[in-house]
Amino acid sequence: MNKNEVLDFWFATLEPKQWFIKDLSLDETIKEKFSDVYQQAAKGELWQWRSSAEGSLAEVIILDQFSRNIYRDEAQSFATDPMALILAQTAVANGFDLRLATTAQRAFLYMPYMHSESLIIHEQAMELFNQPGMEHNYDYELKHKVIIDRFGRYPHRNAILGRVSTKEEVAFLQEPGSSF
Repeated sequence: MNKNEVLDFWFATLEPKQWFIKDLSLDETIKEKFSDVYQQAAKGELWQWRSSAEGSLAEVIILDQFSRNIYRDEAQSFATDPMALILAQTAVANGFDLRLATTAQRAFLYMPYMHSESLIIHEQAMELFNQPGMEHNYDYELKHKVIIDRFGRYPHRNAILGRVSTKEEVAFLQEPGSSF
C-alpha cells in the first residue's frame, strides 16, 4: 500500500458526502482495504511518508479517519487521535498544509485538531480552519469548540470510552445535534 492509494480512495473513490456519514458497508470496505496499513501507521512504520505533504496527509487520514470506520462505536476508534494530531502539527510546522492541492485536503490534515479534547488545540484549530474556502469546516470547528469550552471533552464519546457523564452532559446529549 502506498500513500497515493489512500488519497485516491479518500478523495477520488469516495464522494464528499460519504466522509462523515455512518455507513456500515463503507466501514467494512475500509476495514478490508486498509486495516493492514492502519496497523503499520499505528506502529509508526510509515515514517517515510512524512517527508511529503501528501504522505503526511495520507497518514493522518489513516489514523484520524480510517480509525473511526475500522473501529466504529469502539474505544479503539479514538486510540490513534494523539498520534494523528502530532503528525498534523508537524506537517503544519513544515508548511505542508500550504502545499496541498485543495482546501478539502487541508481540512483533513487539520481534522485531528478538531477531534482533540484540548482547549489549547482548539485555539489552533480556529486559526487553521479560518481560511477562505474552509468556511463550512470553520463552522463545524466553532460547534466543536463550544462543546470543548463547555465540558472539556466530547460527551458523546463518554459511553464508548467508559467515562461517567455528568448530569449536564446527559442533558446535553438529549438535545438535537449534540453528537457528531
